[in-house]
Amino acid sequence: MKITIFGAAGEVGSRIVREALSRGHQVAAVVRNTSQFSKVPQGANPYAGDAGNIDDVARLTEGQDLAISAVRPPTGNEALLAPITQSILRGVEKTGVRVLIVGGAASLKIPGKGDTTVLTAPNFLPKEVIDIARACFAQHQICNADKKADWTYISPPAMLSPGTRTGNYRLGSDELVVDKDGISQLSMEDFAVVLLDEAEQVKHRRRRFTAAY
Repeated sequence: MKITIFGAAGEVGSRIVREALSRGHQVAAVVRNTSQFSKVPQGANPYAGDAGNIDDVARLTEGQDLAISAVRPPTGNEALLAPITQSILRGVEKTGVRVLIVGGAASLKIPGKGDTTVLTAPNFLPKEVIDIARACFAQHQICNADKKADWTYISPPAMLSPGTRTGNYRLGSDELVVDKDGISQLSMEDFAVVLLDEAEQVKHRRRRFTAAY
């Protein structure tokens, strides 16, 4: 497939690029400006573009088979995530390209806690991630309300960190996937596997899913 990946220089985005390349896909790796080209994994074609600009999104996804957004605003600008997501949805709507959106865990329900979510659970999140959690909650609401673009929203587990690729994971829908000890975690490498598996075999069109060990 020909895949456009926004946020390709980030921790998650760069791993998605590498996973896509390892499977033989052609990758257009989009970053904010040319100074980030050096951060794009070798083998991908780097492009500079603004994921918050509908015309840029349309230009960079025209003729592609799939788009993936792994965009994360810098600290202090978390509120930009919602309008950026809107721009991505409108851009791919123009080109008719399916988009996988890397979201957040904020809106996932906590097992055994009714409608309590990661965001609303008392003392679940450390203070320093509250702003991005709120932004991700709003991002999920935007996708959920969208009936025009061909989107899939992927929520990571509670803990997503650099690690190793095992190819193992379990899927869930609107609830945190936890292990026998109640821990919800996944390596960024295996999160990239989750995304590419969904890219190659569509199972969650216009809905959210999550994954963890």
